[in-house]
Parts: sequence; C-alpha cells; structure tokens
Amino acid sequence: MTFGDFLWSIVIFFFWFMFIWMFIAIFSDIFRRDLSGWSKAGWIILIVVLPFLGILIYLIVRPKDEPWGGGWQAPPAGARGSGGADEIAKAAQLYEDGKITADEFEHLKRRALSY
Repeated sequence: MTFGDFLWSIVIFFFWFMFIWMFIAIFSDIFRRDLSGWSKAGWIILIVVLPFLGILIYLIVRPKDEPWGGGWQAPPAGARGSGGADEIAKAAQLYEDGKITADEFEHLKRRALSY
C-alpha cells in the first residue's frame, strides 16, 4: 500500500462518514418536525432513492419553524424572553410615570411571575 493509496482511502472514509452523518441529521430533522405521516414517508423515500439530490432538495424547501432558522442552532440572546424581574421593573416604571393604573400593574406583575 503506497502513501497515495492511504490518502485516497482516508478521503473515501471521510466522504462515507459525512454521507452517513447527513442521513442521520436529516432523518432526525424529519422526525422532529410536525409533519404528517405521508409527508415524512415521502421525504424518506426521496432521500433513500435519490440520496444527494433528496438531501439537497430537503434542505432547500424544509419549513422554518423557528424565526432564527432551525433546530441545529441555538436562538440568539435577543430571541429568548426576558426574565420576570425585568418585566416587573418595566411595569413599575410605567406605573410610576402614571401611564398605567394600579390594577394594570398588578395584572402585569402576575403575568410576569407566571412565566
């Protein structure tokens, strides 16, 4: 076995590993999404029959559930809800400024504490 054969076998192993990893990631994404059984079956058949083309088509047309783009990424810090203490502080400031009544302040405070 020459050094070129060794490098070629490493490249082939890498591409097989990448191919299997794509299958696992796409299948888990298909089963994680709220799709009907027929659409899940259709996607799986397409990916098994035409692997690279099926994966490419799925990645292009898959629905975006989250506003930040999908299941493999964490949401940005601004997308997470602020804490209850922040909401209460904002409501208290509005109450002190006279923009809301005491009843509205209590309602906002209860809603912030219920999260």
